[in-house]
Amino acid sequence: MFESYRQKMGFFYAIAAFGLWGLVPLYYKSLQHVLPLEILAHRVAWSAPLTLVLIAISRDWGALRKALSSRRVITTLVLSSMLVATNWFIFIYAINTNRVLQASLGYFINPLVNVLLGIVLLKERLQTLKIAAVLLAAAGTINLALSYGRLPWISLALAFSFGFYGYLRKNVEIESVNGLFIETSLIFPLAFFYILIRGLKGQGAFGAIDWQTTLLLVSAGAVTTFPLVWFTCATRRLQYATIGIIQYLTPTLQFLLAVFYYKEPFSSSHIITFCLIWSGLGIFMTDSLFQLRRHKIT
Repeated sequence: MFESYRQKMGFFYAIAAFGLWGLVPLYYKSLQHVLPLEILAHRVAWSAPLTLVLIAISRDWGALRKALSSRRVITTLVLSSMLVATNWFIFIYAINTNRVLQASLGYFINPLVNVLLGIVLLKERLQTLKIAAVLLAAAGTINLALSYGRLPWISLALAFSFGFYGYLRKNVEIESVNGLFIETSLIFPLAFFYILIRGLKGQGAFGAIDWQTTLLLVSAGAVTTFPLVWFTCATRRLQYATIGIIQYLTPTLQFLLAVFYYKEPFSSSHIITFCLIWSGLGIFMTDSLFQLRRHKIT
């Protein structure tokens, strides 16, 4: 009974995390009148103190001290902080320039990028089905590039920046909230001084436009931090294969918002591209579930 309750709570946390990440374009769209770089600065500036409060509540100081004393951990988090800041900026830019569809495409591609990085960087064993999944995603990307006359750089930048970020975080021993605190703390000075300088020049949005904008900017920390906390809670209660399936809720919601709510152009080239990538994801998920079942049997 306890295990059943634990799994139900894990499922709830996973839906909450991936659901909020999927609906977050609504939040960034409401800040479309603010520069993407300024939104990013507030996202960093408010996330650092909020994650510190969460660490204080959980009294996880020992794990934080251990991480801070490790040169390897800090070096890795310096790199990961640059990657996650890049990912956040590109995502905010995509939403605020009416490219929600490209953002959703990036996060559909991301799991297949992870497979590619596993093959190239971790020398993971080549599996025919997963290679086929990556090739289908590549075909979809090439199709869209040919129709655009250029690469869908936003989608690819989101997929690869988050893929490399996941690779780094996979290989460093630190809990998610502690990691986010250190990452945001490392770039906090830059974010704070950027906000301060814009404010002194009379160019900043914080406290200068209206109270709704100010409140939304303050909320950037919560929008960033709480889904990550829920995701961590979910991974502790559910099998990773289950998490892997639920994660597609995020780009699916973004896709639906882009096409049906924001009415972004959705041409025949988009249909072909998404069908190829969804087919690749279907193969990837089927193969992953088969591998998981086989390991259980053995």
